[in-house]
Amino acid sequence: MQIRAANRSDYPELRQIYLESRRKSFVWEDENEMTLADFDKHTSEEYIILAEEDHRILGFTSLYLSDNFIHNLFVHPEFSGKGVGSKLLDVATLKMKKPLTLKCVSANHKAMKFYEKNGWKKVVEEGVPGEKYWVMVYE
Repeated sequence: MQIRAANRSDYPELRQIYLESRRKSFVWEDENEMTLADFDKHTSEEYIILAEEDHRILGFTSLYLSDNFIHNLFVHPEFSGKGVGSKLLDVATLKMKKPLTLKCVSANHKAMKFYEKNGWKKVVEEGVPGEKYWVMVYE
């Protein structure tokens, strides 16, 4: 598995991964409102790192480098649970200064377990009912 910075030619595949992953795992949202264009809106001005193998993108993470903040981390559903997310997290932690932060939707129990398994700690739960998330830190 190779980890590298994304470039614009990767965006069509990244858009598809973002859409498919969200539709599969974000059961609390209406999948009919999710579009390919969401990727561009939700990663604007961010540094994107991707994982690939045999010229196929397995997943990505997008970072706000100046804030040491991980905004998105998505793995293609076919490669979930195979170490892709952990590898992306490892590289992200090397790219930024500690402490790093991220927000994880409270309803996303699978992601919460993943982050905790990788050394992240819950700090505070914020948001309004139906839109709650945990602020998490990695030191």
